[in-house]
Amino acid sequence: MYNGIGLQTARGSGTNGYVQRNLALVRTSKSKIDFRTEEELQKAADSAVRGPNAEIREHAKKRALELKCAEMQDLMKEQG
Repeated sequence: MYNGIGLQTARGSGTNGYVQRNLALVRTSKSKIDFRTEEELQKAADSAVRGPNAEIREHAKKRALELKCAEMQDLMKEQG
């Protein structure tokens, strides 16, 4: 017996006494479709389109500057 469900004992029942969920049960609450309004769709689309993070842009600028410095340093070494 499992949570008050099933047989007291499997003895003489022709089963092993294992209790399973009914996976074939179709629930009607999942089939309910909730449509969104045009305003909600527009608001979701506007919030989904964002620019890059300010920290990421700043990091990219610093990397570009460091790359230029390294190139200039190599150029100066070649020229002596």
